[in-house]
Amino acid sequence: MSNIIYKICPRPLWDEAEKAGRFDGASIDLTDGFIHFSTAGQAAETAAKHFAGQRDLVLIAVDGARLGDALKYEVSRGGALFPHLYAPLSMPDVLWVKPLPLGPDGAHQFPPFEA
Repeated sequence: MSNIIYKICPRPLWDEAEKAGRFDGASIDLTDGFIHFSTAGQAAETAAKHFAGQRDLVLIAVDGARLGDALKYEVSRGGALFPHLYAPLSMPDVLWVKPLPLGPDGAHQFPPFEA
């Protein structure tokens, strides 16, 4: 299993996080008390379910192995284990950030998931 996990985020919110040097989460993350992530196999479904039709998003790849005990895999949709980070995300743990544009079919077009 890959240690790389992914966060979908509106670009303006991510730009603020980069300036601050850390990402505390989107409003849903702050409400739930942890930062929601997806595995590569879960990211497209997450985009379709929670970000349908939204433009100006980025996909953030994070090295989950660097997050230590603050990263927990917990049961969510349909019994699947989703990565949840119970701490702010530090910029050194980010592997890359890439645009997540909408394709002609209205679905988000994902870049390759490798680091």
